[in-house]
Amino acid sequence: MLQQVMSSTHVFFYRISGGRIGGRIHKVNVLLLTTTGRKTGRRRTTPVLYVRDGNRLVIVASNSGRRRDPSWWMNLKHNPIAMVQVKDVKQTVYAQRAIGSEKERLWQLMTGVYPAYDDYLKKTDRDIPVVVLMPKTS
Repeated sequence: MLQQVMSSTHVFFYRISGGRIGGRIHKVNVLLLTTTGRKTGRRRTTPVLYVRDGNRLVIVASNSGRRRDPSWWMNLKHNPIAMVQVKDVKQTVYAQRAIGSEKERLWQLMTGVYPAYDDYLKKTDRDIPVVVLMPKTS
């Protein structure tokens, strides 16, 4: 419950400030990811750490090393079309899970800016997804 309240507060301040408030956590950039709920069909917005890889955005579905994938990732598996807000720019994206050598490269990129991801990996038995958000054309 507390995490939900904190997330909602983060989203509120990020939106009204165009990302000036809440646009960075632990010196890492934050975006707002809006997915469509796989059960409810409602739009859900979550702040997520990210890095850029060319014109793509890379995020990690770590859920802080918990046993379950985060809801936003389960929603993206059901419907990979989402909306992101980076600072004051909104964009429709297509989400795809990175695999193989691409996942390894992007994992290194992410842990380079947020080393705690390696700690999360040690805490869980699940394979933590690395997710690539690509600009959706048409």
